[in-house]
Amino acid sequence: MDFLNTNLIFYILAYLIGSIPFGLLLAKTFAGVNIKEHGSKSIGATNVLRVVKETNPNLAKKLGLATVILDAIKGTIILLIAQAFGVSEATLWTIAVLAVVGHCYSIYLGLEGGKGVATGLGVFLVLIPIPTLIGAVVWGFCAKVLKISSLSSLLGLIAVIIAAIVFNNGLAVGSNAPMYLISFIIFYKHIPNIVRLIKKEELKAV
Repeated sequence: MDFLNTNLIFYILAYLIGSIPFGLLLAKTFAGVNIKEHGSKSIGATNVLRVVKETNPNLAKKLGLATVILDAIKGTIILLIAQAFGVSEATLWTIAVLAVVGHCYSIYLGLEGGKGVATGLGVFLVLIPIPTLIGAVVWGFCAKVLKISSLSSLLGLIAVIIAAIVFNNGLAVGSNAPMYLISFIIFYKHIPNIVRLIKKEELKAV
């Protein structure tokens, strides 16, 4: 029973911490702007950067970077704590999924949220570090060449999936399903971006 209670506590914390909209909070606190009402209306770093840059380019870069770091950390911190408690790999992957769900469907924002890229990066970095680093390299290359944030993120995610199948097939739980679920959520949240990419209307990175 204690073990079940421990898992349940981590599941709840993963969702609640994952739900914290750092991009929204940072932009409101330091730039006085509600990013839910401007740009793509996303709470992620790209929209923070794009919206805040209109009035303060230097601050925009700082807030964008801080948003990425904090959105990633909220995925990693609960996993690292759970690892210290010795929970199973299956529990860790459930925590990872719930952290991403929290970011994308935040309880604090009426089940709205971001695209899940940074938080997905954070949880993947803990659980499948080598594939995640490979994906980060692919993302960095694509971002520099293509200069389209959404496309670069999705290509980086595809690289993580492929690398994980090669290096971490089964994810130590006998199935790649948790990784596929996280990836599906991220792709699903990017459907508007994908539609704009097809129409060649997606904005390039600022």
